Amino acid sequence: MAYNLLKGKRGIITGALDHNSIAWKVAEKAHEEGATFVLTNAPIAMRMGEINDLAEKTGSQIIPADATNIEELTHLFTQAQEVLGGKIDFVLHSIGMSVNIRKKIPYTELNYDYFMKGIDVSAMSLHKMLAVAKKLDAINEGGSVVALTYMAAQRTFPFYTDMADIKAMLESIARSFGYHYGVEKKVRINTVSQSPTRTTAGSGIKGFDNFYDFADKIAPLGNADAESCADYCITLFSDLTRMVTMQNLFHDGGYSSTGVSMDVMDKIGGEG
Repeated sequence: MAYNLLKGKRGIITGALDHNSIAWKVAEKAHEEGATFVLTNAPIAMRMGEINDLAEKTGSQIIPADATNIEELTHLFTQAQEVLGGKIDFVLHSIGMSVNIRKKIPYTELNYDYFMKGIDVSAMSLHKMLAVAKKLDAINEGGSVVALTYMAAQRTFPFYTDMADIKAMLESIARSFGYHYGVEKKVRINTVSQSPTRTTAGSGIKGFDNFYDFADKIAPLGNADAESCADYCITLFSDLTRMVTMQNLFHDGGYSSTGVSMDVMDKIGGEG
């Protein structure tokens, strides 16, 4: 059911790789709620994904951009305003990459060049996007920026290795930039900490399936899927959350607030 929550709003959605990605679901929901937007991703990611199908489905234009490159981000925000006919109302930052995880390098033996690449792509890119948008005055007053994160920024999940540190930086940037952008332009900046989700990126993490099942048994409501995460992001883009900023918002079925579940205790007890 659509509520026209984003009727008349313009946006930029990053990171829609395929139909499993949260960004893809956000784009579909934003379209249903009346928004117009441009889609963007790094050129190499676009060659791997199915973004053209999403663009056709939502009537959106694709503007390729490397989120680590200031010049390309400047072109993205400038071109997006021309395509959409005005300033931007919402931005989704759904960008994450760890070469160390991809190459299965243990946390205690990180390749630091890979680590720096991960920081640049997955965290510093948010700062760069916000800095470019602010300099261009590209986001309307009361606009909303949402970045996707994970609870490993606060608690230890050994398999998440350097991405845990990178997500902690991402969340810090959201708070710090959120203050300045809020004071000057009333722009809101929040992060959404999602359940383990069966996306192309998430499924590439070692031991993901076992952890997915574990989290599902701990969370009172079970794991939140990509579609429900998209619903949550839409509310954050809408005027209904106009006083919410600088927050890390858990969207995880209650996992982050649950110490242990009876389901897990019973399972352990049954194995004794």
